[in-house]
Amino acid sequence: MTQSLALRTRTTAAGTVMELAGDLDHHTAPQVRDALLALDVRPGEQLVLDLAAITFCDSSGLSVLIVARNHALAADATIALTTVPERVRRIIRIVGLDQVFPMHPTVQDAEDAWRSSK
Repeated sequence: MTQSLALRTRTTAAGTVMELAGDLDHHTAPQVRDALLALDVRPGEQLVLDLAAITFCDSSGLSVLIVARNHALAADATIALTTVPERVRRIIRIVGLDQVFPMHPTVQDAEDAWRSSK
C-alpha cells in the first residue's frame, strides 16, 4: 500500500516554509519536487522545509532535499531544514548531508538564524 504525503506552504518574513507530512519516498518525491520547483524563491530569502511530520524518508526523499537546496541556491536564497525527526536526521547525518543543510529545532529558530545572518 502506498502512503501519501501532504504538503503545505506558507510565507513568513524570511521566505517560504514548506511543511511535509507523511512518507517522503519514491512514490511521493515527484510531487514534492514539482511543488518545490514551482515555488517563487527570491534572492536573499530563506526556503524552510519543515520535516516534523515526515514518517519515512528514502534515497528519493534525500534527492528531493538536494533539489530544494539547488533551487534555493539558484535563486540566490538560502535553505534550512527544521524539526527533523531523529530517524531522518540520522539518515541525513550518515550520508553527510548534515554538512550542507543547516538544521534548526523550529521554523522560528531558522528565521532567527536567517535574520542574524543579514
